[in-house]
Amino acid sequence: MATIKEIAQRTGFSQATVSRLLNGDPTLSVREGTRRKIIQASEDLGYSMQTKRIVVPHKVALLDNEESEEALRDSYYTDLRSALERNAEQQRMEMTVFHDLDDMIARSSKFDGFMAIGADRISEKDLGRLHEAMPYGVFIDVNPAPNLFDSVQPDLQQTIHDAVAACAAKGMKRVGFIGGKGCLMNFYEVDEENRATYFRRETRRFGIQSDGLVYSDGLFTVSNGRALGERFVHDHNGVLPDAVIVAADVIAVGVLQAFNAVGVLVPRDISVISINNQTISQLTSPPLSTFSIDQNELARVATLALGDAISGKRTIRQHAYLSTSLVVRDSFVPAK
Repeated sequence: MATIKEIAQRTGFSQATVSRLLNGDPTLSVREGTRRKIIQASEDLGYSMQTKRIVVPHKVALLDNEESEEALRDSYYTDLRSALERNAEQQRMEMTVFHDLDDMIARSSKFDGFMAIGADRISEKDLGRLHEAMPYGVFIDVNPAPNLFDSVQPDLQQTIHDAVAACAAKGMKRVGFIGGKGCLMNFYEVDEENRATYFRRETRRFGIQSDGLVYSDGLFTVSNGRALGERFVHDHNGVLPDAVIVAADVIAVGVLQAFNAVGVLVPRDISVISINNQTISQLTSPPLSTFSIDQNELARVATLALGDAISGKRTIRQHAYLSTSLVVRDSFVPAK
């Protein structure tokens, strides 16, 4: 079993310096090279693996890759960032937030790894540059380069399955979908956002009619949700489906606005199921039934994955998918 003394002998620093650094003494001031040398030796000797109580401190970067002017999108990522900050502190990670990829890469030598949030596109070239500079990284909510970095995401495939299954259990025969446009995945643009693709497959599986009822285009914004909702009602006025599944609360808010504006009553005329369970979902008219994404659990799993990759020098990429759960409110009530 590795000891403080052995780490001190390996690095040439005093036992007091090694002990204070590994125990997170906030009054200790050492050079970056010293910190890295001690942490490297502690990990090589297996010090961080001896007990769950011991967590070797690391400096990590957080790339906030979201430049939306949409308040509800900002709210989602603000909450996620706060959850990451809490969990990083628990794992003795000193986290620095960046809003610019080039800036983070330029300062990469100061960090042991990174986490990233936000759906703004990063080019294949820039992802390669990022990997060269910072090989240990975890993307949260998205997975732009699964062969280069780890990821932690909500299991939206299972979420859509559960949503369609809930409709089927109520005997619904026609169900629609409203969502946004596809985004970067595996270095290419998908023609259709994954939730819409999953929806088409699941409705076929359950024998639910959805032909002509999929509206998946544009940004994940309230204004786009309203525009899609208006199109949806215009195209199917008088013959609305039994329900519509919406890709995210931010779109669902706009959809409800469109429905309310023309007198379509939810859930009397059509039921609505959404995804995310943001605070706004409790305040809409009617309150939204929506699948909850546990942001704290996303953050917890992400920080643990990053710590594991750094400590173990892991090169095999890992991808975690976390379950969601339906929070029932007025817009959709499942069968009993």
